[in-house]
Amino acid sequence: MLIRFRGKAVAVSTHSSIFHCNGFGNFLSSYNFRSQYLYSSTATPAPTHFLVKYLVDSLGFSNEEAASASSKVTSRKNLKNPDLVINFLKQTGFDNTQMKIMVSKVPKLLFRDVSKTLKPKFQCLMDLGLSGSDLVDVIAKDSQIVDRGLDTHLRPTIDLLRRILGSNENVVKALKRFPWLLSFRAHHIMENNLLLLKNYGVPDERIKKLMLRNPSYFAQNPERIKGLLHRMENDFRVPRDSSSFLYGCQVLNSLNKSNLEKKFGVFKSFGWSDDDILKMFRKLPFCVGLSEVRIHKALNLFMKELGFGTAYLVSHPAILVFSMEKRVIPRMQVMKILDEKKVERRKLDLYYALSLAETKFIDYFVQPYKDQMPDLYEQLKKIVAPK
Repeated sequence: MLIRFRGKAVAVSTHSSIFHCNGFGNFLSSYNFRSQYLYSSTATPAPTHFLVKYLVDSLGFSNEEAASASSKVTSRKNLKNPDLVINFLKQTGFDNTQMKIMVSKVPKLLFRDVSKTLKPKFQCLMDLGLSGSDLVDVIAKDSQIVDRGLDTHLRPTIDLLRRILGSNENVVKALKRFPWLLSFRAHHIMENNLLLLKNYGVPDERIKKLMLRNPSYFAQNPERIKGLLHRMENDFRVPRDSSSFLYGCQVLNSLNKSNLEKKFGVFKSFGWSDDDILKMFRKLPFCVGLSEVRIHKALNLFMKELGFGTAYLVSHPAILVFSMEKRVIPRMQVMKILDEKKVERRKLDLYYALSLAETKFIDYFVQPYKDQMPDLYEQLKKIVAPK
């Protein structure tokens, strides 16, 4: 083998006695040691051990929790001063539990520069109108927000949401309900879906309501959204300008073909035709979104027990959506008791009686008996508004 010794290449056999010479052997040992030492001293040590210890000592992690969080850190950068990050979070209003959850999900947070990275991001959200406990709650619920770039992600996302929702106030309202909107990486998908809806002629106000109520719709694959819009217009024959158009898209989005057929099957088992189901859907799509059990229970009550016909239910679909336990059964009991007692009461169609707000129903069917029949009043009150 060739080795270099004192600047010269020397051919040596591994069996040569030179390897057994103390001087050269000591040289090799010293050479190998120095090489390994120099290599290890120049490599940046992984922060895992220090991070585990810090999480346990400073944030109350168990050893297992700290090890799990540390395993998510792939960076070999050293922790400079994690106390600066923790102190900043405390000053902003985060409690220990919130900080522990955040660091558990995004341990890289402790590596961030407070002045250059964290403060500008927090200031961006405060400029939007998020402050105090609202700011803390939004970030605590989705700590990935602090891991997103300020100029490459947060500001463009806020601008997009502002275009959809019309004001900072509405953006804040949406973020308080759905913090993930700020961390969602593919905001170009939301942009494409917004363009799709506008091209279909969906009014801005309905798009805004959809974003405030169900923003996950905008995070869907645009091809899927395009398919839903096509089905609504062509298969279900819902006009684009109908208030049910977007609502129906959301219902279809939540159901696969098999589930939809099963729900249609329940209606058909009670004698409904495809046309009956489609008419009902165009009036109130959510009826098809109910569980099969709930659909069956409602149809059994209204059609078999009470004798309502298909045509009536198709024209009054909301009656199928009312809660059986909290609204339908209690109110039917109240009116039955009043009829059995032969007392005067308002003669309202059942649908309208069920549609009344609770306070109005009590005014019509319970309150009138408070003085003249206190026992009946108490009985009715317990049925309609149980404690």
